Amino acid sequence: MSPTLTRRRTVAAAALSAALLAGLTACGSGDDKPAASGTGSAAPSASAAPQANLTVLAASSLTDVFKTAGAAYEKAHAGTKVTFSFAGSQELAAQVKQGAPADALVTADTKTMDGLKSETGDPRIIAKNRLVIAAGKGNPFKIDELKDLADTKLKVVLAAPEVPVGRYSKQILDAQEVEVKPVSQEPNVRAVLGKVEMGEADAGLVYKTDSAKSGDKVVTVEIPDEQNAVASYPAATLKQSKNTEAAAAFVAWLNTPEAQKILQEAGFQQP
Repeated sequence: MSPTLTRRRTVAAAALSAALLAGLTACGSGDDKPAASGTGSAAPSASAAPQANLTVLAASSLTDVFKTAGAAYEKAHAGTKVTFSFAGSQELAAQVKQGAPADALVTADTKTMDGLKSETGDPRIIAKNRLVIAAGKGNPFKIDELKDLADTKLKVVLAAPEVPVGRYSKQILDAQEVEVKPVSQEPNVRAVLGKVEMGEADAGLVYKTDSAKSGDKVVTVEIPDEQNAVASYPAATLKQSKNTEAAAAFVAWLNTPEAQKILQEAGFQQP
């Protein structure tokens, strides 16, 4: 092969290589343009959203309504599961102090929550409630006011004084100077109601929302506002939570129109 032909082929090969390189560079810069303009970074998809398994400690009187609320929350927040642990507020406080693995707390009174300031975030009231007299089926003793509970023939059951509903009960009975000697003092409002439902007691003081769930198992006797007590339900995140953002989101949600509708349909009052 002549030197001239060799040079021509070398020049042609170099030109072809340059053309291919230029084409690749052009393709690369074309791919980079969307990223540079910000369109190449897509927002996280729903499946990539943070997920959490939340444990919420809640007062016994919230048992039914929170099951409904929890299902609604999970439906609106894919990937988040809410598990509730229900008990008397004083039991919940003891669990928190013992370091129980939980993310949020809802009590049936502000006093219990206030005693846990070092363990919780700032609480917010999510609902209110009132007391009623739950009389046995058919109300055979014709109970229609607080003073009737002083009848020594009656078997009256109350919550223990360290339980919020027990404390409210003592407050309204003392204010009306009604002396009651309960046949038992229960650890939470559901236990009080259960005694009346099963006929083990003739009457008891419970929250209006709990009595309403009993149907014809008990007769609900209203207590006038001027003789009654208002129970406030504060909710707060727990500082020991490992899901702080998700816990805060749930607590905030409890004051949204959706959650408030669920609470009010169950008989709770606006905060």
